[in-house]
Amino acid sequence: MKQRLLFLGPPGAGKGTQAALLAERHQLLHLSTGDLLRAEVKAGTPLGLEAEAVMARGELVSDELVLAIVRSRLEKHQGGWLLDGFPRNLAQAEALEALLADLDQRIEQVVLLELEDGVLIQRLLSRGRADDNEEVIRNRLVVYQEQTAPLIDHYRQLGLLRRVEASGTVEEISARIVTGLVD
Repeated sequence: MKQRLLFLGPPGAGKGTQAALLAERHQLLHLSTGDLLRAEVKAGTPLGLEAEAVMARGELVSDELVLAIVRSRLEKHQGGWLLDGFPRNLAQAEALEALLADLDQRIEQVVLLELEDGVLIQRLLSRGRADDNEEVIRNRLVVYQEQTAPLIDHYRQLGLLRRVEASGTVEEISARIVTGLVD
């Protein structure tokens, strides 16, 4: 089974759920950028203190800082890993690929979870979050398409992209993902 993975997909496709499940079942290091940032802040590391200051100002954490945190985790880890939530655009992908080449830990497969917009909208609305109304969700999907379409094409051209239908039960989707990682 491929061991160095990247998960892509629109909001509501189940990336976090599937990534956590796969990581647990196959002993992969799950690198969710949001979780990484929170862990660094909580641990009070130099990178965490830098991230905390940026977030306290209401700004987005820079790509360089996210990459530095990813590097710090992967330098200490020789097994398989799964990146969830990063990269989000082509510039980030190129920077990540340079970092991974430097660590001699290249991506083996990119899993793209796909789902129709109507189903995504219903999933997100059913979560009941205050910021999840249909207008906001539709905007998030447009932003995702604009930023991620070039990224999807990039990984397709590299021969790394594996499309997975993200409808059905958690277990059905998980089985589709695992099937794609062993062939």
